[in-house]
Amino acid sequence: MKQYYVYIVKCNDESFYIGITNNLERRIYEHSIGLKEDCYTFKRRPITLKWFEVFTEPNQAIAIEKQLKGWSRRKKIALIEENWDKLIEYSKNYTQFGKNIEK
Repeated sequence: MKQYYVYIVKCNDESFYIGITNNLERRIYEHSIGLKEDCYTFKRRPITLKWFEVFTEPNQAIAIEKQLKGWSRRKKIALIEENWDKLIEYSKNYTQFGKNIEK
């Protein structure tokens, strides 16, 4: 059974990159060495793998990747830190919390 990984890496400029791959080890290596100059992470190395999840259905992995890309920074941090209370709190009412960014 084939596996698909949705992952979050943190770049040296403190930004996050979210991607999907069928070989996590290879993909993190490619980001780390700067395989492609036009890749978002190329000028933001070194990168650090912060989170990943494994899926067996590619469509589910793609849906999760798209969902995470739409999340606020604070929600991504809550996921990475497995802070489920904050993740739920930040999911309830975006306008209540505004656009303040936590690092």
